[in-house]
Amino acid sequence: MTRPAARGGSRASADRLARLLNLVPYLLARPGIEIAEAAGDLGVTERQLREDLELLWVCGLPGYGPGDLIDMAFDGDRVTITYDAGIDRPLRLTPDEALALVVALRMLAETPGVSNREAVERALAKIEDAAGDLVGAPVEVRLPADTRRVESLRTAVDGGRALRITYYTAARDETTERTIDPLRMLMVGGRAYVEAWCRRAEAVRLFRADRIDAVTELDEPAAVPPQARPHDLSDGVFRPSPDLPLITLRVGRGERWITEYYPCERVEPGDGDQWLVSLRVTDLNWARRFVLGLGPDVTVVSPVELAEQVRATATAALDAYARPAPAARRDPAADAPTPGGDPAVAAGPR
Repeated sequence: MTRPAARGGSRASADRLARLLNLVPYLLARPGIEIAEAAGDLGVTERQLREDLELLWVCGLPGYGPGDLIDMAFDGDRVTITYDAGIDRPLRLTPDEALALVVALRMLAETPGVSNREAVERALAKIEDAAGDLVGAPVEVRLPADTRRVESLRTAVDGGRALRITYYTAARDETTERTIDPLRMLMVGGRAYVEAWCRRAEAVRLFRADRIDAVTELDEPAAVPPQARPHDLSDGVFRPSPDLPLITLRVGRGERWITEYYPCERVEPGDGDQWLVSLRVTDLNWARRFVLGLGPDVTVVSPVELAEQVRATATAALDAYARPAPAARRDPAADAPTPGGDPAVAAGPR
């Protein structure tokens, strides 16, 4: 329900920015113009024009002190720009600025979920043409993902086809076959995702592109049911809720990074350099693998079930290392000297 309003807000902001950029040269060419006349020419109300003029007071050059900001004088209902802060001059980009802008636009053009990639590419072409040799450096932009997989997913989403995918679910450490009806491609936290209606789960799900092992485009169109709604990802992909398991860990200095990487409900000082960290997890199987991967500076405080699972898995791993490996069958010919060569080298390819 809030998405159309958000798009409308973005459109209104863009319209206002364009109006402000046009307002300064317009007023410079008409010193002392009446506000009512200017409002009529610009197609806005007098109230809106006065709000725009109030915003111009705080616009200007970096430093934003006296002599940096746009200034104007009012005489009753007339307005005159007395200092334009250089906004009437054509934009001149330094080589570094031009290159940074080109790289940013190239990255945007490659980002999944961009709805109007053609507009980005047109803007990029214009800037490259205007900048000329300034952006001639051999720069290639690639997203941190499987480019071919992302492109195939993007093609399927744009084409409105259903997909059959082989997907690895890290939370359960399992691979499943699913048929999905794509909604959109998007980039969250530097990772590419396809958001789709999953026919197996009968719900909208997010699938990480790098965890999709195989993709088959079906001959049938995507059939997204009316009740399917995209997720609100403004706060990230994982959104902790009270119904998820809560785990508490005692972490040393070397593992404090998890408090910055994962959403934590509580972080408290413990003994010495240790912290007590509480966070929600999707399930305890994921938490078990998570804790085992952290190392010896982490201890499970609660729940007891998680501590027992970690202990059992670690004990089984140690037992496996303690058992001697089965003796390998040897080929007597492998030990025979090889004329003109090292026996070890000759035995290697065998």
